[in-house]
Amino acid sequence: MTKILIVEDEPGIYTFLQEGLADEGYETLVATDGYDALHDFAEWHPDLVLLDWMLPTMDGIEVCRRIRETDEVTPVLFLTAKDGVEDTIKGLRTGANDYIKKPFSFEELVERIKIHFRNRQHDDILRLGEIVVNLTTHQVQAHDKEVQLTGREFDLLTYFIRHKDRVCSRDDIIKDVWGIDFQYDTGVIDVFMNALRKKLGMKSNGYIKTIRGVGFIATDR
Repeated sequence: MTKILIVEDEPGIYTFLQEGLADEGYETLVATDGYDALHDFAEWHPDLVLLDWMLPTMDGIEVCRRIRETDEVTPVLFLTAKDGVEDTIKGLRTGANDYIKKPFSFEELVERIKIHFRNRQHDDILRLGEIVVNLTTHQVQAHDKEVQLTGREFDLLTYFIRHKDRVCSRDDIIKDVWGIDFQYDTGVIDVFMNALRKKLGMKSNGYIKTIRGVGFIATDR
């Protein structure tokens, strides 16, 4: 089932959205402040985010900015009473895909959601050399053979592919994949990397290369 994260602190609005989207066949989860939104995004892996601007603890602009630091694909739609042109531009420049002003028509919202899912269809396949990842079915193929990965291994692999040709530091990986935003033993990454490389038939100098003392880099070569 397609998952939508609703980030909204007004009970009347998020209840209305939950009920309406459930009728449309979507699974929903509600976060009522910015920090919960980032946690739920990292752990629940929604297919789309409906994001209010004015939130407790952290506003929607900062939430969107942090999401885009680790995920450039998942559609983010602002739902907000801020209706100035400068506000719209600011929201879109932060990385949002759409900007819907309150009050809004639920029917229009549903149509916009459908449009963004249609636009995303071609982005549901990620590739790294001979490794193919289907984000919709969570299927992974390596050298034309299907590979079974754990949830964390899948998240780690997709993180590297989405940051292809960029150095990923150990601290960033722990923060963005594990969701740990404090000092932590990054040796756990090596355990998962060894398992991931073994399952994918990848040597240590394969598609995901180790940069000693720094982290890793994924390349097609």
